[in-house]
Amino acid sequence: MPNIRWLLRIVTVVHRFLLRVSGGRIGARMAGMDMLLLENMGRKSGTLRETPLLFAENGGRFLVVASNLGDDRNPAWWLNLQARPEAAVHVRGKRIPIKARAASSEEEALLWPILDASWSQYPEYRARAKRHIPIVILDPTGTTA
Repeated sequence: MPNIRWLLRIVTVVHRFLLRVSGGRIGARMAGMDMLLLENMGRKSGTLRETPLLFAENGGRFLVVASNLGDDRNPAWWLNLQARPEAAVHVRGKRIPIKARAASSEEEALLWPILDASWSQYPEYRARAKRHIPIVILDPTGTTA
């Protein structure tokens, strides 16, 4: 796969801006899938980070995939969540505190079919990556704002 990280960075900045200024009205769906804005702290910098991510809902929790487009490296947002699992998501104009965790292998067996049905690229990403691509479960922890 050609290195298109520069393009991904530009798209992410624009998408994040649209989600933020519109209160989640613009950019809340992409390619037929729902988007959330993950708000978490950088593990090294301690700086607030905001990352738009595709997600699926399952049993009141949010499912995201740390695919990094099938790259061999984990995405920075997942490394940040592993260091500090307490974060927040912005979904449909609401800020929801969450705690992140990796799905267990048993959970993954149940959740991959749901996620694969929602985004056709996930199987390709898993085939291309030379690492395990985790499903990240974002469990709401409190009241919405």
